[in-house]
Amino acid sequence: MSKKNEWSSKVGFILASAGAAIGLGAIWKMPYVTAQSGGGAFFLIFVAFTLLIGLPMLLSEYIIGRNAQAEAVTAYKKLAPATNWVWLGRMGVIGCFLLLTFYSVVGGWITLFTGYALTGGLIGDGIDAGQIFGAVTSTPSTTLFGLALFTLANVVVISLGVQNGIEKMNKIMMPLLFVLFIVLVGRALTLDGAMEGVKFFLYPDFSKTTGESLLYALGQSFFALAVGMSCLVTYSSYLKKDVSLPQAAGSVVTLNILVSLLAGLAIFPVVFATGLEAKAGPELLFIVLPAAFGQMPFGEIFLALFLVLFLFATLTSSFSLYEIIVAALVEKFGLTRAQLTMILGVVVFIAAIPSALTSSVLSDVTIFGKTIFDATDFLVSNIILPIGNLLIAIFVIHVMKRERVKAELLQGSNVSPLFYTVYRVLMTYVVPVAISIVILYTIYEKFIA
Repeated sequence: MSKKNEWSSKVGFILASAGAAIGLGAIWKMPYVTAQSGGGAFFLIFVAFTLLIGLPMLLSEYIIGRNAQAEAVTAYKKLAPATNWVWLGRMGVIGCFLLLTFYSVVGGWITLFTGYALTGGLIGDGIDAGQIFGAVTSTPSTTLFGLALFTLANVVVISLGVQNGIEKMNKIMMPLLFVLFIVLVGRALTLDGAMEGVKFFLYPDFSKTTGESLLYALGQSFFALAVGMSCLVTYSSYLKKDVSLPQAAGSVVTLNILVSLLAGLAIFPVVFATGLEAKAGPELLFIVLPAAFGQMPFGEIFLALFLVLFLFATLTSSFSLYEIIVAALVEKFGLTRAQLTMILGVVVFIAAIPSALTSSVLSDVTIFGKTIFDATDFLVSNIILPIGNLLIAIFVIHVMKRERVKAELLQGSNVSPLFYTVYRVLMTYVVPVAISIVILYTIYEKFIA
């Protein structure tokens, strides 16, 4: 393995893994789902599920990738030769590509809104953020321009390689993300009425907990760590053997929970203090928050900080999606990393055009009653990811040799062998059952109820 395709340090790997996990789910989806599912009780359940389900799944991808020392497709081929398990890696590559076709659209929106915020164009007399968002999403040329900017940023970073591109950018972006979050939380907590938002977010009232909110918490923890599409199989294949996988995974999980906590503390106090409502998706980020920050002194500055932070998080996640595809294809086609990344960027841009035009010229086009954007999101989030996670759980427990899994998990680590026993129990019984519940609930909710 060449030096450029190896992490230079454990810290670089941890920050890159955290960057892959911390994105739209933690900052965009988490506050909304929390608001809809009982506040503090939901957040507490989410943390428990992240530790019991997300952490073992994260460790599983690390074990597969570092043991095989190969990107996702080759990893399954090496560990289970002459079998169909190679399709698990291929499914991850396909899933990442499909995810990029709508993730990049949202990334484009965020890129444009960050530009508006930095120039003071979102807050002020006569400025309506809702109208601006509507204009951005309904004007094809504007939406495609944002998509192009976001795609270009990814192409530049991925072309530079693992150390010079992904690792360097994550070492800059992830610490800045936490610094900006702390600044925003500090400002949010000083607002009149902010403590009502804190209480809602952190005080657990289990009387509001329903079976549906439990499933939401399970799903949120399930998707929060970017597991299921083998992105982290590829990332961990660049990892040196002397790094402790339990310590690395524990650090990533801790950072992910911390970002979810900071996101709630940055958003709920502002929303409660200004008497607004935490709404879904685009409305929360592009309409509610500009309105909320607009009621604060120096609101333009804090809104710009929040959007810069969110853009960083979105980019670090998209880096991992590009990397799994590039790593799988670069040797197959005999191209340089830079050549393949540029080609991939063009292909992603073209494939993302239908999702980008969902709110404009293609608004009447539907697939099973969903817009192109929503249908692609549903396919990835509700079908490919759950199935991918379930198959990874089966692979690491029932296909890989037990001794190999144990040795890889404990290598470079000083954790007790009991840790492996707990890990194996969780991966054998708890994780598959939980994932199966999510899959069955999705089938019932979407196709039977």
